[in-house]
Amino acid sequence: MLAKLKLLAKDTVIYGASTIVARSLNYLLVPLYANKLTTFDNGIQTVVYANIALANVLFSYGLETSYLKSASDTLHHSGDARGYFSTAFFSLLVTSTLFALIMVLFSADIAAMIGLGAEEGEFINYAAIILWIDTLLVIPFAELRLKRKALRFAVARIIGVVAVVFAALVLLIVFDAGLPGAFFANIIGSLVSFAAVLPLFRELKPVFSFDYLREMLRIGLPYVPTGIAGLLIHLIDRNLLIRISSSDIRRIYGDGYMASDIVGIYGRVAAFGIILQLVIQVFRFAWQPFFLQHANDPDAKRLFRYVLSISTFITMFGALAATFFVPDLVRYHYGGNFYILPPKYWIGLSVLPWIFLSYVFDMISTNLSSGMLVTGNTRYLPVVTFAGAAVTGFACWLLIPLSGMDGA
Repeated sequence: MLAKLKLLAKDTVIYGASTIVARSLNYLLVPLYANKLTTFDNGIQTVVYANIALANVLFSYGLETSYLKSASDTLHHSGDARGYFSTAFFSLLVTSTLFALIMVLFSADIAAMIGLGAEEGEFINYAAIILWIDTLLVIPFAELRLKRKALRFAVARIIGVVAVVFAALVLLIVFDAGLPGAFFANIIGSLVSFAAVLPLFRELKPVFSFDYLREMLRIGLPYVPTGIAGLLIHLIDRNLLIRISSSDIRRIYGDGYMASDIVGIYGRVAAFGIILQLVIQVFRFAWQPFFLQHANDPDAKRLFRYVLSISTFITMFGALAATFFVPDLVRYHYGGNFYILPPKYWIGLSVLPWIFLSYVFDMISTNLSSGMLVTGNTRYLPVVTFAGAAVTGFACWLLIPLSGMDGA
């Protein structure tokens, strides 16, 4: 058992190092956007990116997880999973192109639907491009995880993020491109990541199997509503906060703010949840292939209990430390002329303890949900996760008018 735990730890360190480096670089964008964009523009970006995360689930419709499961089983038996690779990629290529075109055609309507003005439809077009490219990356990245090529996975992710950060610095500081520049930077980064995984397409064969697709959809489709519900737990607050009334804003925060300003402040402060989000994402990358490989071991239950205890303790410790130290780091005046977040954002710092606490339960959920995939009972996932999303949505609807960001 110790050897298996060491194997999980090794992969976690590699995935973790890459994710921490990538997210740390990406986090440079938070003070950049906070200082170079208005709170109003930050609000638009926060809402659009929250909905990009939700749309990502629809664009990939569970094929990442189902590909890992189906290809892993095939590798154990025949050793050749290229048919699954080709089928999954071609399926995503066709559907993501269709979804992106629909977004472009109805961009103004979609902007209004998510609480923005119809004139913000331009940013929906940028979101469609980002979603299309990122969807084409789903299966290549899953292939790297499946083959335990953690180092190549890390390199592809890091150079993509480096490209985003570099492009954002140039576009916002040198060319003063404003909010469109932030979206263009993300598109550039996604293209660079795609270029990094191009060698994997040697696995691509000119075949498409409806039998393989049906098998993967049977496993993966239950993850679509579950994935949406899981993201809603973390993102529905932005979509409801953007609809806060002007009278509630004046009562809670005084004059001079619009709903987009409040969402912009909230989004930049809530972004500090990255501290724990990193821990969970790093763990998840290594955890899925690990529990699939060891699910049939005689000591699997005891092994998974140890993993649950250790990972939850680490997350709880991180949540406590972040609650104490992050507000002071935000308020510190670096060099006498720079704040991580300017003072106008500080009215949102009171939300941080709740943000950090939510990730403790997210880690526990990540551990426990593995049992449903191992047993194939994924049909229960939507019920469990939608219950959490329903509570979150109702609480936001009830509390946002009363206390704004704190209610969210």
